[in-house]
Amino acid sequence: MNWKEDYQRKVTKPEIAIKDIHDGQCVVMGHAAAAPHVVQQALADHCEDYYDVLLYHMTTLGDNPCYQPRCFGHFRHVSNFLSANSRDVVERREGDFFPAYFKDVPSMLDRDIPCDVAVFQVSPPNAEGYCSLGVSCDYAKAAIHAAKTVIVEANEMMPFTYGDTMVHVSQVDHIIPCSYPLQELVLPEPGEAELAIGRHCASLVSDGSTLQLGIGAIPDAVLRALGDKNDLGIHSEMFSNGVMELMKKGVITGRRKTLHRDKAIVTFIMGTKELYDFVDQNEQVEFYPVDYVNSPLIIAKNERMISINSCLEVDLQGQVASETIGMRQYSGIGGQVDFIRGASLAREGKAIIAMRSTAAGGTISRIKPFLTKGAAVSTSRNDVDYIVTEYGVARLKGRTLQHRAQDLISIAHPDFRPALIEEYESRFHCKYEE
Repeated sequence: MNWKEDYQRKVTKPEIAIKDIHDGQCVVMGHAAAAPHVVQQALADHCEDYYDVLLYHMTTLGDNPCYQPRCFGHFRHVSNFLSANSRDVVERREGDFFPAYFKDVPSMLDRDIPCDVAVFQVSPPNAEGYCSLGVSCDYAKAAIHAAKTVIVEANEMMPFTYGDTMVHVSQVDHIIPCSYPLQELVLPEPGEAELAIGRHCASLVSDGSTLQLGIGAIPDAVLRALGDKNDLGIHSEMFSNGVMELMKKGVITGRRKTLHRDKAIVTFIMGTKELYDFVDQNEQVEFYPVDYVNSPLIIAKNERMISINSCLEVDLQGQVASETIGMRQYSGIGGQVDFIRGASLAREGKAIIAMRSTAAGGTISRIKPFLTKGAAVSTSRNDVDYIVTEYGVARLKGRTLQHRAQDLISIAHPDFRPALIEEYESRFHCKYEE
């Protein structure tokens, strides 16, 4: 059958497509800005037709109609990365969280996560009948391969991106043509503390380095501080507008990369419409599945690999908590540990954890004698390399416990140093010296 005929045969409305979802099944949803909004709305509108359907997803932006309390019992959410709009769903016990490295999700689909139905956004097909997964490649292909039923929203506003993003019309069961803007993520302006952190991080970045950055005010501040660097590269789980700006300025070229030279490598992006327009048909940016992008063995092939991530708190041993506040699940591990380990294996690599020295409006120190009771250790003390705050840089790798504590106290907020020094002197039975 001609692919165009196959396409027309599979075109349907969302309320028809979701009839292939049945009670007790697991539905794997697209991620971040590529989450399938038309299908989510249809499911919420018809939630009373379902019972105990498991919805697997990671970050979703904006309002997810399936999070509405009236959907409880009909749908149950499960995720390995929470965001602002999903934390209370787990706390209300309308969903649950499972710990997992992001890179492991593709292999877990069908083996550990029963993928009955896959629902994703794609671009309209090209002349050969291939749709692009657009701004979120990550675990999509694995889900589409594992699922018994595949539903796609062919969104006219989804960018056509390159790399390993192609899905053929023959691989899907239902196609819902649609046109709506992708959810945008606009970052707040970095404050003085973030800008100081950005300068400290930038001091660790040499020309020709390949970068991995997360999202938020601190990564944005780091990117702003890199304007005088040359021939930087990108191999990152994700990136946002700051990377685009440095690519436009010629700071990020990929010219000196040792893997995927001249290409910015990523598994998903979040940002503004300007960013989504930038990656559309842009051969400088390539998207690959997360089990490739986040593999420490692949990451380590990038010489001068610099990993920059953030966290919630660090104790005086150098243990890093990035996912929980005590027992409260706040986010997830994502690719932090994989990039820290990959950067540590890379020739001239560096792994940086960057954070503000305080939280809760300056009332809580992020550098603590002990992690908050119940907190999960995200990055172990054996993996940690650099810790950066607005007060400076502490390199912990190769340092004793006593020296680690000294170095961490030196970059803690001055208001909290006396209590940390008291703990230091009690723990090590010696006087703290600046």
